[in-house]
Amino acid sequence: MFQTESKLIKKFPPYVFAKINAAKLAARQKGIDVIDLGMGNPDGGTPIPVVNKLIEVIQDKKSHGYSASKGIFSFLKAISRWYERKYQVQIDPKTEAVSVIGSKEGLAHLGLAIWNPGDQVLAPDPTYPIHHYSVVIANGKLISVSLGESPEKFLVNLYRISSKPGVNPKALIINFPHNPTTLCAEQNFFKDIVTWAKKRQVLVIHDFAYADITFDGFKAPSFLATPGAKDIGIEFFTLSKSYNMAGWRVGFAAGNAKVIASLAKLKSYMDYGIFTPIQVAAIAALDRPEVELTERAKIYEERRDIFYKGLMNINWPVPKPKGSMYIWAPIPSKYEKMSAVDFSMLLLEKSAVAVSPGTGFGKLGEGYIRFALVENKSRIRQALRNLKKIF
Repeated sequence: MFQTESKLIKKFPPYVFAKINAAKLAARQKGIDVIDLGMGNPDGGTPIPVVNKLIEVIQDKKSHGYSASKGIFSFLKAISRWYERKYQVQIDPKTEAVSVIGSKEGLAHLGLAIWNPGDQVLAPDPTYPIHHYSVVIANGKLISVSLGESPEKFLVNLYRISSKPGVNPKALIINFPHNPTTLCAEQNFFKDIVTWAKKRQVLVIHDFAYADITFDGFKAPSFLATPGAKDIGIEFFTLSKSYNMAGWRVGFAAGNAKVIASLAKLKSYMDYGIFTPIQVAAIAALDRPEVELTERAKIYEERRDIFYKGLMNINWPVPKPKGSMYIWAPIPSKYEKMSAVDFSMLLLEKSAVAVSPGTGFGKLGEGYIRFALVENKSRIRQALRNLKKIF
């Protein structure tokens, strides 16, 4: 029999969400109205001026050829403007920024560009899957660090693990506001990370996907706004969440010029860049007024308030998020002996509500599920009525 799997692909476990997705599809085929709070897929439309810019540019046949792998220069300049306007950070568009086909692609390729087989990389547990599997793809050695209940607790765990004999990490991957737990960090946290990273000579990779989805007056700080951050790190941003552009697959990495150069070099062999009209439309998005982002975040904040209050009212206590588009919920005591996958299946079968089991985000996600706030307020209220049935 000819070979059909590499050693690398055998390292990937069965997709933990597959069982839920299959059951969700089967329920819908039976006519059941499933309220899908599983995937973090924004339900709002891309801003009309951004869509119109795409339509305008796509009608020019000159825009239909291969694009620049690193990103067209006008997009790279828009990234520089974005950082200057929002975070007072100076980014050189020639050397310190590169486009990515969504931050997930960027993170996956970054590992191949900078790590050697066996290199140790630290990442939180639980966390967004590509933070772990970018290490697996690059044949690195993942060292999981318990995220804990706060960024400060994560720092304690990070210091403890990184000081163990034989631990010599090449990189640290972090993500605040955090998916899936919703933890948010202040600028002082990043200052401590920079101090630690410089002392240990560790590259820091910050995934800033939820930069603009914050609540109660909290503003998420950029890692790159920390003094010295560019000396030892980079930051990824995707337009998926802030601008309702998940399917467009456009984002960027910015920061340390040498790391950006390595990623850009690899990408020059791997792809021909994002379709030019999408990059031009992304420029239009990045240059949109800040008030639009605030209004979009307000929609998620209203949903959070309804869902949080509703869960508390049915005696399901959960942390109240300051950012992201999720609720990270411990499995209720009545069902605490169930696995996260089995409890997620129960919610689907008994309440017609689809969620993500915590184990999809790492071993320490066991005992939790994640709700995504991706349905309107009416549907969220319906989900709460449905969830009440299991209590």
